[in-house]
Amino acid sequence: MSQTSIGRKTSVIVPAFNEAENMPDLFSELAKAFHEAPLEAEIILVDDGSTDGTLEAARQAATSSGLEDVRFLTHRSNRGKTEALLTGAEAASGDYLVLFDADLQHAPAEIVRFVQALDSGYDLVTGRKIGRYEKRLVSGMYNRLSRLIFRVPVHDLNSMKAFRREVIEELELREDWHRYLVVLAHERGFRLGEIDIPLYPRRHGHSKYSGRSRILIGSLDLVAVWFQLVFGRKPLLFFGMTGLALLGLGALTGALALYLRFGLGQGYRPLLTLVLLLVLVGLGLFVLGFLAELIAGLRSEVEALRRDLRR
Repeated sequence: MSQTSIGRKTSVIVPAFNEAENMPDLFSELAKAFHEAPLEAEIILVDDGSTDGTLEAARQAATSSGLEDVRFLTHRSNRGKTEALLTGAEAASGDYLVLFDADLQHAPAEIVRFVQALDSGYDLVTGRKIGRYEKRLVSGMYNRLSRLIFRVPVHDLNSMKAFRREVIEELELREDWHRYLVVLAHERGFRLGEIDIPLYPRRHGHSKYSGRSRILIGSLDLVAVWFQLVFGRKPLLFFGMTGLALLGLGALTGALALYLRFGLGQGYRPLLTLVLLLVLVGLGLFVLGFLAELIAGLRSEVEALRRDLRR
């Protein structure tokens, strides 16, 4: 693989789960792309618990392609794309990391464009899918909702991505949160860029992210990310405000109970039970907010220590 002035050293991370049929085309086209626009790069294929011989097919395809700087990592079981990304990033030696899918729905030649965009000053570059493709309606609704909630300056959160090493080092990604990499990077102040790229039909196999369950999981993850970004660092905003609202409602309910009892001479015991419930729950949430604030403070200290150790 040629040493070149195009970009810094780049690590192309390829998560693969049951993609054996795509391996020959994948490595052949990666080799062609790197030959036409020489790039100092390594390829890290993460076999995410495949059961169809993906790892063996990848080794054979890599040898046939002539690519030299290729590494293979494995998970004993399928752990998902986020874990595959983190495994690859931990082993990567490049300054730039590219997350590239093994299904070849994006052209390997696009990698060079992403590296050049990082060279121009961006910290993270994401692709914007153009043209007609399956699940366009669902993807469009998800992306519009995400832009509305998170105010990210890009249009597509779930596409090919390239980013500087420090981006992945600063972020904490949970299961299936690779799709929120852009959101989390934006919240940390990293500079975001976007490139229009075509999405091609899958050549072999079938999509691993289809079905109604993925919509439900994605929606719940969106709520979880929103909660973490809005209230994760100041949990008292949520628990304290909710607790105060319940205490206020309890006070109003108590005033109503007193008016009924002493103003109208009508006792209504369920109201007293409701007052007790509202006050106890409100106080409990308020105390929980203080405890969550202490945990959030400890978390900030741990993150600062982790950054210092990495430096």
